[in-house]
Amino acid sequence: MASVTYDHVWKRFGDFTALHDLNIEINDKEFLVLVGPSGCGKTTALRCLAGLEEISDGRVLIGDTVVNDVPPKDRDIAMVFQSYALYPHMTVYDNMAFGLKLRKTPKEEIKRRVEEAAEILGIEALLKRKPRELSGGQRQRVAVGRAIVREPKVFLFDEPLSNLDAKLRVQTRAQISKLHQRLQTTFIYVTHDQVEAMTMATRIAVMNKGVLQQLDSPQVLYDQPANLFVAGFIGSPAMNFFSGKINKVDGRLVVDAEAFSVTIPENKAPTFMDLVGKEIIFGIRPEDIHNPMFVPPNTTAAEISAKVDFTELMGNEIFLYLVSGKHNFSARVDPRSRYTTGEDIKLVFNMDNFHIFDPSVDRENPPAVR
Repeated sequence: MASVTYDHVWKRFGDFTALHDLNIEINDKEFLVLVGPSGCGKTTALRCLAGLEEISDGRVLIGDTVVNDVPPKDRDIAMVFQSYALYPHMTVYDNMAFGLKLRKTPKEEIKRRVEEAAEILGIEALLKRKPRELSGGQRQRVAVGRAIVREPKVFLFDEPLSNLDAKLRVQTRAQISKLHQRLQTTFIYVTHDQVEAMTMATRIAVMNKGVLQQLDSPQVLYDQPANLFVAGFIGSPAMNFFSGKINKVDGRLVVDAEAFSVTIPENKAPTFMDLVGKEIIFGIRPEDIHNPMFVPPNTTAAEISAKVDFTELMGNEIFLYLVSGKHNFSARVDPRSRYTTGEDIKLVFNMDNFHIFDPSVDRENPPAVR
């Protein structure tokens, strides 16, 4: 068990920079998830830690040891890939034991570790089978078991659930979370799926174009995104964004998005005084947009008009896809709502939960003003 540190790590491939001055301190026994779109640098960061890529600048530490020049086999880590990479001619037992045999681990110790890992993963009955006799979910558990038997200081997972169907992904991510609790070892997990990140992580590192955007707990990322990219990436469906201005009307601050205007509550107004008259981006999550008939109690409500583009009935909720002037946005409303395509309706914004971004500071990733 050990902490992991990325200390000013850069990774360049010729003229292309995959990692820009990456600084992350991962605590011992933590479950850290690296998340971001394809090409953001998350897998490169994992491969640099594993020793599969040489870093261009900076240091990578496991515990207090700098491992820049340590061979991958000596870093005391285990990696689980998207591809199961099982030997088809070997049994599950032999697949799990193979790495230990290469290290000349005693047979009794191999047996103990394999059987213990099989029990943890619930695959004791599969040890004599070959990979072709297993389902996708079972093969993935064998791949995880192969990592467990090494008893490493750090586990690395590179999109291990991508090949599984939706139901199996839910089951397997729960198993991996339980595995972390049981093993009490440092887990670093790469995914492009923000739902996986939110449900599994102790902390999440959000990356974009090789740059760390924000590192914090799932709830803080959801409630207090550092910039427009994080706000749009964390949450499903994604946060809605409306371009507009903040104006002062009769002593109150109002967000004018052309098609609609909403008043900023008095207790939040002082934060935005320096943005009066400026272009801003107003953000609100779909779950903070309500049918006026079913507004939660004690909500600071602001009513707007919109047209229903189409609906998705989910059983426990309804997704509305809406148009208001030049804006397209979505809402998650009470399942008792009755809306039809093309209908002009009223909706309520929960003005206790909104975000304002200042695009004048950083055009690519405007910081949140709150």
